Amino acid sequence: MASSVSSQQDKVLVEANSSARIITLNRPKQLNAQSFQMIYRLLELFLVYEEDPIVKLVILKGKGRAFSVGGDVAALVRDMRADDWRVGANFFSQVFKLIYLIATYSKPQTFAMPEVDLGLFPDVAASYFLSRLPGFFGEYVGLTGSRLDGAEMLACGLATHFVPSAKLPMLEAALCNADSSDPVIISSIIDQYSEKPSLKEQSVYNRRLDVIDGCFSQRTVEEIISALEREDVHHMDSWISATIQKLKKSSPTSLKIFLRSIREGRLQGVGQCLVREYRMVSHVLKGELSKDFFEGCRAILLDKDKNPNWEPSKLEMIDEGRVECYFSKVKHEEWEDLKLPIRVKFELPPYVIAKL
Repeated sequence: MASSVSSQQDKVLVEANSSARIITLNRPKQLNAQSFQMIYRLLELFLVYEEDPIVKLVILKGKGRAFSVGGDVAALVRDMRADDWRVGANFFSQVFKLIYLIATYSKPQTFAMPEVDLGLFPDVAASYFLSRLPGFFGEYVGLTGSRLDGAEMLACGLATHFVPSAKLPMLEAALCNADSSDPVIISSIIDQYSEKPSLKEQSVYNRRLDVIDGCFSQRTVEEIISALEREDVHHMDSWISATIQKLKKSSPTSLKIFLRSIREGRLQGVGQCLVREYRMVSHVLKGELSKDFFEGCRAILLDKDKNPNWEPSKLEMIDEGRVECYFSKVKHEEWEDLKLPIRVKFELPPYVIAKL
């Protein structure tokens, strides 16, 4: 048991540097995918540091070439017994509690940061922060799983600063030496090492926002695809064609429930979004409405044949009644809605640093 605890602690490294605490995710070969034990440890550390008057700043980073790919979904699927979806629900409840803690944290934090492919949906409050991107860019990012570079993250508002990788060690040292929780001071320090990168000529955010807004503002996924197909006829744009194909290859169920989710997220706070998303993910894990999550994990993460068989297989086979079920309470005697603590809403959002 002691060896197991030590092993898990090795995956979340902690360094005390003056009044700052540096937390490093340490699973570089797995791109810092986070296990249940790692999530629990992060929750523990953030709660302790918030109450510690000595700690004025928390820096969260990842070792290796990635900050984190998120939760260790492949391990979760392997660990879940056929009938015990609650193992997964318990994992996500801890993840969502951590996200809520970070979103309402009382001290400055800095951290450098494609579910529809897996039969899941963008969660961890994605319906909150993606819905607040300009126009309907959040719908585009969430439905297509498109990857954004640092310049695009800064431009659309997903990142607050852009710092070249070579400058990150100097920035970290400056933040640790600041001995301050003042967000004005923290932001000014990050500004000293930040740059304003130019968007690439072929960047989606640079060239195609009008198409994205026109198409992804449509009421349904079917209407979004139809609008893209009309654009494709007129412009013969390879990006539009690729976007259509991407949507048609993704889980139809995931697309429909995410579109409903982000539209509701526009009118909800972060806590409300997490409570709703927990209902959704619990239904996904329970697998009674669709087993797309397990099929997606099989095809992409386990067998890696990249050929999932979605069920239902077509958008038109999924009516509003089926979608509505994902937003209802789970009917199980041992399941309950996500319980989030009552917290004062601090105006100290994390500084999200994009890098090269």
